[in-house]
Amino acid sequence: MRQPFDSIYSHGFIRLAVCTPCVALGSPAINVRRTIEMARRGIERGAALVLFPELGLSGYSIDDLALQDALLDGVESAIAELIESSRTLPAILVAGAPVRSEGRLFNCGLVIYRGVLLGVVPKTYLPNYREFYEKRQFASAAQAASNTIMVAGRRVCFGNDLLFQPTGCADFVLHVEICEDLWVPAPPSTYAALAGATVLANLSASNASLGKADYRKLLCTSQSAKCIAAYAYSGAGFGESTTDLAWDGHALICENGDLLAQSGRFQYADSLITADIDIDRLRHERMRITSFSDCAQLHRERVNVLRRIPFEFDLPAGSMPLERSIGRYPFVPTDPSTLDERCNEVYSIQVQGLAQRLQASRIDKLVIGVSGGLDSTQALIVAVKSMDALHLPRTNILAFTMPGFATSQKTHGNALRLMKALGLSGHEIDIRPSATQMLTDIGHPYARGDLVYDTTFENVQAGARSSILFRLANLHGALLVGTSDLSELALGYTTYGVGDQMSHYAVNASVPKTLVQHLIRWVIRTRKFDASVSATLQEILGTRISPELIPSQNEEAHPQSAETTVGPFELQDFNLYYLSRFGYRPSKVAFLADHAWAHRERGIWPEVIPLDERYEYDLGTISKWLQVFIRRFFEFSQFKRSALPNGPKVGSGGSLSPRGDWRAPSDVHADVWLDELRRGIPNGILPNSDI
Repeated sequence: MRQPFDSIYSHGFIRLAVCTPCVALGSPAINVRRTIEMARRGIERGAALVLFPELGLSGYSIDDLALQDALLDGVESAIAELIESSRTLPAILVAGAPVRSEGRLFNCGLVIYRGVLLGVVPKTYLPNYREFYEKRQFASAAQAASNTIMVAGRRVCFGNDLLFQPTGCADFVLHVEICEDLWVPAPPSTYAALAGATVLANLSASNASLGKADYRKLLCTSQSAKCIAAYAYSGAGFGESTTDLAWDGHALICENGDLLAQSGRFQYADSLITADIDIDRLRHERMRITSFSDCAQLHRERVNVLRRIPFEFDLPAGSMPLERSIGRYPFVPTDPSTLDERCNEVYSIQVQGLAQRLQASRIDKLVIGVSGGLDSTQALIVAVKSMDALHLPRTNILAFTMPGFATSQKTHGNALRLMKALGLSGHEIDIRPSATQMLTDIGHPYARGDLVYDTTFENVQAGARSSILFRLANLHGALLVGTSDLSELALGYTTYGVGDQMSHYAVNASVPKTLVQHLIRWVIRTRKFDASVSATLQEILGTRISPELIPSQNEEAHPQSAETTVGPFELQDFNLYYLSRFGYRPSKVAFLADHAWAHRERGIWPEVIPLDERYEYDLGTISKWLQVFIRRFFEFSQFKRSALPNGPKVGSGGSLSPRGDWRAPSDVHADVWLDELRRGIPNGILPNSDI
C-alpha cells in the first residue's frame, strides 16, 4: 500500500527505537512485561524495529545464577510470552536472553516479529578479562554444533551468520551482534554489512567506567562509517547488580559515521530513544564507494555463506513526520566552532590550490575582475591570501572593475573601496563602449535605440569582461582567476566560452553560494583584515545577488535579481546537495526540504541565517524551484560544466568538474526526474514553471 507523502516510510527511512528498561535482576516475568510495555512505546513512536539490552530478560549481572534451571525455565516462559504478545506488536523486536542448547548455555539475541521467532543469534566473543568472566557460564557461537535451535517449543535458525530480510524493504537488512562482538578487530557485523546488512543491532551490557562512554560512541560511529550502515546499540542500565560495577544504560543510534541519537546516562527510569535511518543514503553510498564491494569480493568466503531469513513485513502506516535534523544549509555547519574550522579549511584549500598553480606555472601575477558582489569578493580574498603565502606583493594582483549598462553605484563603489583597502593594483575599464560596438556589429536592436534586454544583450557584456580580462592576463604575463561558484555552475547561470564560465584557474568552482556568504562573514568576524576592509565586506554581504546586466528605471526598488530567474540559492544549494551527492529521488528531496524549511529553526546560530531572512518555504514553492533546478541541472547546462577550467575540490558535497565527482552527458532530457517529482508529491502541489 502506498504510504502518504508526509510519512518517512515513503522516502526510504526506517525508524529505530532503542530501549533500556529498568531490569529486575533474576526476574524474567517482570522483565518481559517491561519489555512488552517498552515495545509498545516504541511502536507508538512509529518504530519499525525495537532493540533491547543484552540478557535483558534475565539481567546481565546474575553471574552463576545464569546456570540455575529455575531461572532458565523462567526465561523460557518469558520468551514464549514475548513471542505471543508480539502478535499485536507491529515491529521487529530484538531482545536478549540466556538460551540452553546442546548441553551449553548461550548469550543470545532473539529476533521476533508478529508472533514468530525469526532467529536466535548467539554471542561470538565472550570477554574473560578484568571484571568479565562470561566463559564461566556461556559458550561462544563458534562452539555451536548446529545451525538451528529449539526455543520455546520452536525450532529456528541459530548462529551469528543470520541476515533478517523484511519483504517489501529490499534495502533494509538486519544483523544482530552482542556487546563484545563489536570490540574485536573483525566484528561479525563487518561481514554482515559486506553481505548486504544495512542495520546493525547490538544488544549490550557494558558497565560504566571513566571514559568508556566516549569509547563506546567512537566504536559505534566508526563501525557505522566503515560498514556504511546504521548501528543501534542498547546498553544495560538501572537494576543491574552494583556489587562491583555500575551501569549507565547507554543507548546510541548511528548512521554512516554520524551520531543521530544518544540516551542520557545513569537514569533511574526506563529510557527510549528513536532515530530515522536513511536507508537510501546507505544504499547510494555503497554503490558509489567501489572499494566497499571490492572488500566484499575479497572476503567472499565469509560473506557468501551468511544466511538470509526473509519474512513478510508491514511498514508502519499513516502520516509519520521525520524525526531527524535536516539542516537548511547542508554545505554550512550550524555549530559555530565547526563553522570556524570549516571556513579556515576552505580558505586553506583554495589558497593552496592557487599558490601551487602560480608556482607550477612560474607566474607571479594575477588578473581578476572585481564586481563588488559575493563571488568576486571571495575569489579576491583567496588571491590576496595566496600572494601573502608566497611572500609576493599584493600589487601583483591586477584587479579590474568593469562597469556595464546596469552596474549600480553601490557595487561599483564597493569594488573600488575593496581594491584600495586591500592594497592591490586597482583599475577601472568601462565596458559600455566595447559592448555597444559589438551590439552594433551584430545588428542587435539595442544599437538602433530599441530597449531590448535579451540574453544576447546580457552575454555581450559578460563576454566583453572576460575577453578583456584574458587579454590583460596575456599582456601582463598573469594568471586569470575565475570567480563563478558551484551554485551558478549547477544552474548553468554562467556565460559559456569567453564568459564568466572560463578562466585560467577557478578557485570558487566547488564553493556554493550559501557557503561563500559565511566565508566572508568569517573573514570579518575573525578580523583577517583591517577595519576598512571589513566594513566594505559587510556592505557587500548586504547587497542583493544580481548579475547587474539589465538596466532598471528604479535601481533601488527593482534591481535585477538572479534569484527571480534561478530561484533562491539556499533552496537550490539544498537541491544540489541531495540530488548530486546522494542521487535521491526528487520527491524525497522535496520531502526533506519541506521538513527543513517549513518552520523557522530554533536555536540556530544567527549568522547562519541568510541576509534577507526568508525563514519559510511551503511545499508548493519548494517544488516549483526544484522543478527549475532539475531542468537547468540535468538538461540545460551540463555542456558548460564539461568544459570547466581547473579548480580545487573543497567539500565532501563534491564538485561538478568532469575530472572529479560529476560526469554526465550534455544531451540528456530531464523527463524521468520531473515525472518522478510529479508522481511523488501530492496532487495540485507542483506548478508549471517557466525556465
